[in-house]
Amino acid sequence: MSATGTDTALMERLRAFVGRSAGPQSTAPDAVNEPMIRHWCEALGDANPVYTDEKFASWSVHGGMVAPPTMLQVWTMRGMKPPAPPSENAQSELMALLDDAGFTSIVATNCEQTYERYVRPGDVIVANSVIDSVSEEKATGLGVGHFFSTVTTYCDQTGAVVGTMMQRYLKFRPRNPNVGTGVDTSPSARPRPAINQDTEFFWEGARRGELLIQRCASCQTLRHPPRSMCGRCGSFEWDTVKASGRGEVYSFAIHHHPPVPGFKVPYAVVLVQLEEGTRLLSNMTDVELSAVHVGMPVEADFLRIDESFTIPVFRPRKS
Repeated sequence: MSATGTDTALMERLRAFVGRSAGPQSTAPDAVNEPMIRHWCEALGDANPVYTDEKFASWSVHGGMVAPPTMLQVWTMRGMKPPAPPSENAQSELMALLDDAGFTSIVATNCEQTYERYVRPGDVIVANSVIDSVSEEKATGLGVGHFFSTVTTYCDQTGAVVGTMMQRYLKFRPRNPNVGTGVDTSPSARPRPAINQDTEFFWEGARRGELLIQRCASCQTLRHPPRSMCGRCGSFEWDTVKASGRGEVYSFAIHHHPPVPGFKVPYAVVLVQLEEGTRLLSNMTDVELSAVHVGMPVEADFLRIDESFTIPVFRPRKS
């Protein structure tokens, strides 16, 4: 990444934020406690007994239970309904200034934590954050922008430092993600599927404008993706049924980066629950991306790439 031309007046205003408090002091709503430690360890699969077994921990160098160091940020994190930030908030002011300058998008780039000591059940953690740095204008793969970082200092109830955390962000002016990448976004550039004797029927049906689902000839179980053997009864015999094409969005993701041949980003990837019961992974068409949601009624459409290749996609259901 290299520096680009920087507005001197703007840079002076940005640098004036360095050293200012990024927000109000945050005191943990609860003391470090065993149930939260246990939940964390279960969620991450951390089986270290010094975190959850008092007897074992008493034999360790710690002389008792301690919390995983990586939980440092957890104790002061805001809840599901955090209070509104105060009107005087340097980080919010910095973000607003960058927004006004055209750097309207943001991405977190990295986080580094330093641990001074283990925290133990009963400790009450207090966090204070400051704006540590603001970079000159930089050219990045996402667009031109400014990096800024905050440093949070975590103390216990006596004021002793237990750890610090640096977080760095990029506020950038997004460029057109489909221009200048060297990626061919025309539909004809889409990767072609690997077609074999188990999947050929699906693509032949799509070429005719039909959505075909594989069915076990023995137990009548529908299955997708196609495969040679029924997972329910073990039969190798199968036929197909023509699906209605109607269903609803079971899950979805909006793909922004990186650019992919054959697609103009951003685009929606959806997992559709068909009326017949099987699920199909595809894309949405004829819809604003902000309107895509779980439970959205959809119907199949067919995107013809060329004479030999047609892709089943989905659009909002008309009725």
